[in-house]
Amino acid sequence: MITSASTPEQTQAAGAVPRHVAVIMDGNGRWAATHGKSRSDGHRAGSENLRRVIRAFGKRGVRYLTLYAFSTENWDRPDDEVRALFKILNDVIQSEVDELHREGVRLRHLGRLDRLSPTLRRAICRSIELTKDNSGMTVCVALDYGGRAEIVEAARSMIADDVKPEDVSEDLFRRYMYTNGMPDPDLIIRTSGEQRLSNFLIWQAAYAEYYFTPVYWPDFDEAEVAKALDVYASRHRRFGKV
Repeated sequence: MITSASTPEQTQAAGAVPRHVAVIMDGNGRWAATHGKSRSDGHRAGSENLRRVIRAFGKRGVRYLTLYAFSTENWDRPDDEVRALFKILNDVIQSEVDELHREGVRLRHLGRLDRLSPTLRRAICRSIELTKDNSGMTVCVALDYGGRAEIVEAARSMIADDVKPEDVSEDLFRRYMYTNGMPDPDLIIRTSGEQRLSNFLIWQAAYAEYYFTPVYWPDFDEAEVAKALDVYASRHRRFGKV
């Protein structure tokens, strides 16, 4: 079973393991170009890397792992690429969920479901239901996810629930987010050399540490996971304190 790490203190000394790691999985297309392959081949290679990375983080004691698979802005990509990517994601869910379940992983979805195909929605809902009682690592797939859209949806839901303005607080707002019940990310990793959040967990990332690597996502292996966690462990997080 993939196990979980302990809860961090309000301040954190160097050497700690992050409870929650979030990854912007970038560079599939550029990886494909360097190997003379199609963009779909790159997405397929990236999907085949998922289990390896999940296990690598789990072995190091990471309790929550969030993977940015498809953003609200990615709908603007060519239709054939979007269809191919969704087919790959559906194939991955179908092929990996039973093994992840056996390993004690709990799966969650962050984002919208209504714009996905019925087949993909069913696969996601089945994986969530199958693994909901698992007590090991929680793996969240951010699919049709956008940080701004999440904040807007949370505000709309509070209005629908007749929340009074004077009752709005950060703690209450957090309960309306997709990540309700989870700790904020301690470490956000982006592969491929880009250095921006791209609308990913923008509320939750207020005190996250960042790690950028030029390595393309399909090549982000266990050794690269170790490098990222070692860099994180060298940092002293104060959360605004001395």
